[in-house]
Amino acid sequence: MAIWNLGSINADFVYTVPHIPAPGETLSSTGRQAFLGGKGANMSVAAARAAAHVNHIGAVGGDGRWAVERLLEYGVDTRNISEVATETAQAIIMVDPEGENAILLHPGANAEIPQATLQTAMAEAQTGDWLVIQNETNLQRTAAALGKKMGLRVAYAAAPFDADRVLAVLPHLDFLILNAVEAEQLKQATSQAPSDLPVRDVIVTLGADGADWYSAGKKEYFPAIKVDPVDTTGAGDTFTGYVLAGLDRGMPMGQAIVQATKAGALMVTRRGTADVIPDLSEVQAFHL
Repeated sequence: MAIWNLGSINADFVYTVPHIPAPGETLSSTGRQAFLGGKGANMSVAAARAAAHVNHIGAVGGDGRWAVERLLEYGVDTRNISEVATETAQAIIMVDPEGENAILLHPGANAEIPQATLQTAMAEAQTGDWLVIQNETNLQRTAAALGKKMGLRVAYAAAPFDADRVLAVLPHLDFLILNAVEAEQLKQATSQAPSDLPVRDVIVTLGADGADWYSAGKKEYFPAIKVDPVDTTGAGDTFTGYVLAGLDRGMPMGQAIVQATKAGALMVTRRGTADVIPDLSEVQAFHL
């Protein structure tokens, strides 16, 4: 099987700061690094490193050819990444000593993925493949509807959160993943708790407290692994990519979540985004 990811591709600029700046505050950073990033790219790399066959569907500007080459190096199929006239997306990420972050995102080419690129990619997809989308690109509803019609399993990572966009794709979803804040926002918009949503599997991530899985009216809790975090950026994307890779490879959901929890725990001990996502051998060798 395969994973088809309609996903963002960013140039991530990560600044180490003594604290997240307050409104109106000017703050000097103590370090700066550049990485491949974007929720989509992070998930593609994570799933590829978890031994899945991943096809990325996206766009970059002429300044983003390096990002496509990097994805290819990490085992991601990049044939369906288009080069458009708009500049590649950028993210400014500030990370404090506790590993918490604040992110400013410029969408760039992520918002201008050609529909022809999506259609060309989907022509190669097979029934039973996974299609994953996030709220950092255009064409989300189009992709979700097409994927469902084709018999793909459709997954949505509801971040950055927008209630209207979630509601637009909700009827087409087999799997929804969101954090606790987003789950509460969705409940306010729909009056439905995660257990009530018309989606077969829903995961609510709880950060350092673990994750809840809702399916068939039941809830199962998975504890987090306690580590000393240095940077939480990309940890949720790593978790999502590993869950999807596990499911694509035939794992039961519970087993996929446990493996993804290990990957996420390793990720927060590293500074950076897609470039530092752990591979499957590292995750399997990780012992509590």
